Amino acid sequence: MSNKQVISTENAPAAIGTYSQAVKAGETVYMSGQIPLDPTTMEVVSEDFRAQTTQVFKNLQAVAEAAGGSLTDLVKLNIFMTDLSNFAVLNEVMAEFVKQPYPARAAVEVSALPKGVQVEMDAVLVLK
Repeated sequence: MSNKQVISTENAPAAIGTYSQAVKAGETVYMSGQIPLDPTTMEVVSEDFRAQTTQVFKNLQAVAEAAGGSLTDLVKLNIFMTDLSNFAVLNEVMAEFVKQPYPARAAVEVSALPKGVQVEMDAVLVLK
């Protein structure tokens, strides 16, 4: 018997490929990368970096809640950005959604992301 459970919610964008929004194994939740898609329209929310980052955190929050947790349960956050000069804005938006103690984090610049967006994040939660 597997202790692996697929997590899915209509409050975050549906998978646009061969993956699940998240997979829960024991008390650990592995969240797939989220981009700034509106879950209702499946369209990119804006060209503005702050708006895109805000939507990504909303999407992560929805998946975390569907798994029975919240963003306070984050232990690892991976951030992919097409322009690291937006780092200060990223930190400002993150502070609106994630409080101390902050998760471990990586932020890297990449040449491109799906649908031409500027930011994507994946995460790991450990539920209490």
